[in-house]
Amino acid sequence: MSTSVTAIHPESGDASAPLIAFRGIAKSYGQGQAEFQALRGIDLEVYGGEFVAVMGPSGSGKSTAMNILGCLDSPSSGAYLFQGVHVENMDRNQRALLRRNFLGFVFQGFNLLARTSAQENVELPLLYRGEPPEKRHKAARESLALVGLDGWEHHTPAELSGGQQQRVAIARALVTHPLVLLADEPTGNLDSKRSHEIMELLARLNRERQITVLMVTHEPDMAHYARRVVHFVDGLVHSDDAQEGKACS
Repeated sequence: MSTSVTAIHPESGDASAPLIAFRGIAKSYGQGQAEFQALRGIDLEVYGGEFVAVMGPSGSGKSTAMNILGCLDSPSSGAYLFQGVHVENMDRNQRALLRRNFLGFVFQGFNLLARTSAQENVELPLLYRGEPPEKRHKAARESLALVGLDGWEHHTPAELSGGQQQRVAIARALVTHPLVLLADEPTGNLDSKRSHEIMELLARLNRERQITVLMVTHEPDMAHYARRVVHFVDGLVHSDDAQEGKACS
């Protein structure tokens, strides 16, 4: 398979097909008596425009599943399809291209560069792509405005609240116009008020921009913003339930 972007972004003629599909995905670590099965052959489908919350106790496999979804890890067996393409058959460079061009990441710890302005932090993915400065600047400003930080472009993380820092992180994830936003405990370092502000933002982006959102969370209040909640237990999908979505209507 070519490492070109088009090779991993086929046009899907079937709008009813899932954007993401796990077919019997298993993941093991170690060997022999030390072997640990993080995932035990899970099936999961996510359609374009969904907002899915992934929950489960520590060791349930939810983080492993998200790492495989984000091309940060590979399954031991099973099939992972992204728009019908078998990701498990891709090499490292191909997975990096998929990750860089079609996935956005939001982490609990924000992962911002401390001495770098909000705009420069948001520009980083475009810098890695080799985009020219003028295009980077414009895209970063637009992305910051989208998350409500118009006028805060030149502030460093130390000059921003926790909620504002997470907004910068979301703007950075959105600046490449990803198909999927993967959020790992995005409100874990925030107080209750800021947590709900961030969740309302994610719900609005999902509703108005049709960005597919997959979010790991331990907090039921945050999961209520999603339209669907998947619970992992002991490396298996224990339940998969649709819900109204607190801020999605």
